[in-house]
Amino acid sequence: MNIDSAKVRREGLRWLILLALNNARPIGAHESVVLSAASAIYPDATPLELRREIDYLADRDLVKIRKDPSGPWFADLTRFGTDVAEYTIDCEPGIGRPAKYW
Repeated sequence: MNIDSAKVRREGLRWLILLALNNARPIGAHESVVLSAASAIYPDATPLELRREIDYLADRDLVKIRKDPSGPWFADLTRFGTDVAEYTIDCEPGIGRPAKYW
């Protein structure tokens, strides 16, 4: 069995983004704050990689993005994103949410 390490990384990064934004509620977070949190697990995470995964989460209606005209992004969880982060609803494939063990 082959493990797709790029896929595992993408899905893990998405989960970290959801957790960081869940902790930033109710105001959301600037992308640099989310990148700082993600860098604790993935020290080589790049701003482009982070934006790509935030955009993916926005396409799934888990995250709202506010793109500042001067460049930076600001993200906040939607109702569905909060429910996924809090294990209230099932998590579809594409996000590396660990199984609930408690």
